[in-house]
Amino acid sequence: MRIILSPAKQMVTDTDSLACTGLPRFLPRAERLLAALRAMTPQQRRTLWHCSDKIAAENEQRLRTADLRRGLTPALLAYDGIQYKTMAPGVFTAGQLDYVGQHLRILSGFYGILRPFDGVVPYRLEMQAKLSVDGARDLYGFWGDAIAADLFDGCGEVLDLASREYSRCVTRYRPASARVVECRFVEDVGGRLAEKGTYCKMARGEMVRYLAETGARSLEDAKNFDRLGYRFLPEASAGDCYVFQRDPDGPPMRRR
Repeated sequence: MRIILSPAKQMVTDTDSLACTGLPRFLPRAERLLAALRAMTPQQRRTLWHCSDKIAAENEQRLRTADLRRGLTPALLAYDGIQYKTMAPGVFTAGQLDYVGQHLRILSGFYGILRPFDGVVPYRLEMQAKLSVDGARDLYGFWGDAIAADLFDGCGEVLDLASREYSRCVTRYRPASARVVECRFVEDVGGRLAEKGTYCKMARGEMVRYLAETGARSLEDAKNFDRLGYRFLPEASAGDCYVFQRDPDGPPMRRR
């Protein structure tokens, strides 16, 4: 079983806590994207990034100094968004780090697909960005089936904890022999099961931690997830979708 997770926009540099064990599989492609970004004007990049002037200035500096082969941070520690803060990989045991190293894959608009200990640098490039490179009209076209081919190589089961923006670059190329199960984290809002962004991100990070702590080996093991007030909801689930409902009167949602 492999687990897929989206990246986060917020990134940090940490070259001390854990060692990188390799470079991203599609590094030459990332270098082509870097060259394409550098060839754009600052205003074109600002439009592509859809961000504030402050964030644009930070990423302009990153773009000028980026070296994709030196001063690298393990991908697992580089992303600093809600799901990663909740996962708290910085306090994983050696066994849990081994687990995510084997099972977890992070999808990326810039790097394609990352193993947790691949070395990366901070960047800003979402998968849905309309960046034209190598004749492709956007990043979905640029990556094509390459991400899915790497993910499914030797793997027949995938637990999808990624947002749809990222999971679509995998699911549209799923081999007929593979099984992909999406996880939805919902709560009852006026009689309707709805997803709430922040809670979903926290639940995805907590699910990765749960799977690592329990040493889960199959998709079925994920059904036992019972943290942050969530429980598996069989009546709302299907073969390719596991639904977990949050009890609003359950434990408070806290990040580690």
